[in-house]
Amino acid sequence: MTDMFDDRKALASAWFRDLRDQIVAAFEELENTQTDDRPAGRFEVTETKRKSDDGADAGGGLMSVMRGGRVFEKVGVNVSTVYGELGERAQAAMAARKGLPGMKEDPRFWASGISLVAHMQNPHAPAVHMNTRMFWTPHAWWFGGGSDLNPCIEYTEDTAAFHHVLKQYCDHHDAEYYPKYKAWADEYFFIPHRNRARGIGGVFYDDHNTDDWQADFAFTQDVGRAFLPAFVPITEKRRNQPWTDADKDAQLIHRGLYAEYNLVYDRGTKFGLETGHDANAVLMSLPPLAKWV
Repeated sequence: MTDMFDDRKALASAWFRDLRDQIVAAFEELENTQTDDRPAGRFEVTETKRKSDDGADAGGGLMSVMRGGRVFEKVGVNVSTVYGELGERAQAAMAARKGLPGMKEDPRFWASGISLVAHMQNPHAPAVHMNTRMFWTPHAWWFGGGSDLNPCIEYTEDTAAFHHVLKQYCDHHDAEYYPKYKAWADEYFFIPHRNRARGIGGVFYDDHNTDDWQADFAFTQDVGRAFLPAFVPITEKRRNQPWTDADKDAQLIHRGLYAEYNLVYDRGTKFGLETGHDANAVLMSLPPLAKWV
């Protein structure tokens, strides 16, 4: 199974890197076309490296972060490909959640993906999250990911437009994907201790394996491709909208909710920290400023 998947791993890893390049270029173009006294924002790119417990190379990636831009107050676009052996806690969690009892005997894993979070200057422009990934073990493989919008001031037309694009791309593959994965996003991006959703949802999926790797990879690629046409038009529409101090206050409070969710519930945050990935890259999603009442 390992040899059969070597080419597939390379294809997936290369795709996530290509998607990263497309998004970084599109976001820097948004900065270029924004009229503002500030310099156009640019991404700072840092190579990340992961080491196993015995000090061996265990993969890494690129952390790309823009701060203080014209449009983006903070945005990170990370890609990584990591591998090695899962620790005991991760093995137990994988066995329990994925139904993979063999992880204890053979705890090898390989994972690659892209993760993006954008926090905007204008409170009327929504924050956004997107990630897609492939995970492999000797016992099973799967894809996961999704995209969700997080406005502090919701506009129903923006919500409808965002979901419309996601549905179009999902429907190319299976008419059941969008309603199924929209419902999963509504459930997953919920903050129990606040009894409210983190945002207006989108799509979210995990453990996606139909036993057709090519089809599942194609679907995951389209989830990634949907991101820019779903998000950029909303940003272009809202980035120059006048805002007040009260609007900014609402944005900072909403960012507090976002931070709570990512630190308490987000699976990716937990997995990244438990498997020894670069902490700065894992916590890239946190907003630059937030407020609690």
